[in-house]
Amino acid sequence: MKKAAQQALQCLDLTSLNDGDTPADIAALCTRAQTPFGPVAAVCVWPRFVAQARALLPAHIKVAAVANFPAGDLNLARTLADVQEIATAGGDEVDVVLPYRALMQGQAVECAEFLAEVRHATRPLTLKVIIESGELLTNDLIAQGARLALMAGADFVKTSTGKTKVSATPKAAGVILKEIKLSGLGSAGFKASGGIRTVADAQVYLQLVETYLGAGAIVPQRLRFGASALLGDIEAVLAGAAVASTTAAY
Repeated sequence: MKKAAQQALQCLDLTSLNDGDTPADIAALCTRAQTPFGPVAAVCVWPRFVAQARALLPAHIKVAAVANFPAGDLNLARTLADVQEIATAGGDEVDVVLPYRALMQGQAVECAEFLAEVRHATRPLTLKVIIESGELLTNDLIAQGARLALMAGADFVKTSTGKTKVSATPKAAGVILKEIKLSGLGSAGFKASGGIRTVADAQVYLQLVETYLGAGAIVPQRLRFGASALLGDIEAVLAGAAVASTTAAY
């Protein structure tokens, strides 16, 4: 379990995306990101906090911020404004929400065009595309969302915003990971986000990634966990405390 905890730590996007977040909250988040057991991969915040987070963190901890979040509308102008704000403030990574409702309504072409524009605007930053897998009601739609993200050049396909009733699930992760494997893109990665609170939860996804992409993919360049509560259990496990039981429904 300690191995899984260490792997989860190095792949963790420590996240704070509460509506009421303040500069004090972000300062505390950045302090938490630098643990006695090593750093997280990134912090993930609202665009307005990117400059603060970048100033507080060492260069090896990335600063990610969200775009088109959490609505996932087909609003390119607003999304590009988010991207510009993130890039100008010194952000390293953009987590953008796929217009998933449009995809569900059959507007795959419009979604592809949206993602192509976002990919162009975000370069050279890392781009993670949130497909909101818990809202996509079939495996086919989840697979289609993942393919659209990969075809647009996304660096990661991410499950969820964490703002919907259903977030990451092992089932959806398997569908996404299969698409990443089938794409043949050896650099494309996967991000599980929403509802992952314990190392036991994370271990399920670590095993899935190893199954589909190989053990070599369990690195922050290919795997991320988006979570706010997971770090506490990671630290407890690494400190030798009792392991919390899994909260995932699987």
